[in-house]
Amino acid sequence: MDSAADTWEPHLLEEDEFLREVQSFSFWFEAVEGYLGDRPLGHDPGLADGLDAAEREQLVTVLCNYCVGETAALEASSGLVRLASNNTSQIFMATQVADEARHVEVFRRRLGDLGVDDPDAAIDRHANPALLEFRRHLLAFVDAGDWDLAVFAQNVLLETMEDTVFRFHQATADPVTAQILEGVVADERRHLGFGENDLGRRLARDPQRRQRLARVRADLDPLVLGSFEASYQALGLRRDEYPELGRSYLDAVERLGLDS
Repeated sequence: MDSAADTWEPHLLEEDEFLREVQSFSFWFEAVEGYLGDRPLGHDPGLADGLDAAEREQLVTVLCNYCVGETAALEASSGLVRLASNNTSQIFMATQVADEARHVEVFRRRLGDLGVDDPDAAIDRHANPALLEFRRHLLAFVDAGDWDLAVFAQNVLLETMEDTVFRFHQATADPVTAQILEGVVADERRHLGFGENDLGRRLARDPQRRQRLARVRADLDPLVLGSFEASYQALGLRRDEYPELGRSYLDAVERLGLDS
């Protein structure tokens, strides 16, 4: 006979109970255990990357910008723990802090594996200006205590951008980087789901919030799309080889009714 764990289906729960379950520490632990438990550096210890010197230098640039985005999310999500209006959202943000800290850790360790002695200096040297400006806006929303705008910028825009780039990169990356990105992508999907769910419910209760988010979306669009383009350039693609730029981002915006 199946155990309760085998037959448990969270989507059959009432909304409040569902949110308590999927935003809990136990749900988070089950989600991350499979790809963190035996990978202290984010990948199997014996895995080799097979990169030459030029490929390593290109990857350093890419990872430096990943560190910028993940550090911004770490700083913002830690501030959002204090801003959360209810316990379940507060707990989820606490799990996201742990996720983002882990992402920063594995990306910086990967930089060390690639021969970077001073990650901070390398990140400063390679950081894309559009991404730095996006980070400035995100942290300003957090500092202002504006939950809606901060969650929109972080858990919808930034997470969608990172999910799109990371999944594309994972498909073409060396074995070590691909395995690191596999775990990170799983986390990003969970963070994005929280953002869309939280904001979707708030917009349903108060449609006027949509106007504020639409204005912020218009301000941040150039930074988001500029960061997409810089990421694909850093991955060595020609413009005519770019995937459909920002399609996942635009889909997320449309799901919240912010496409006009």
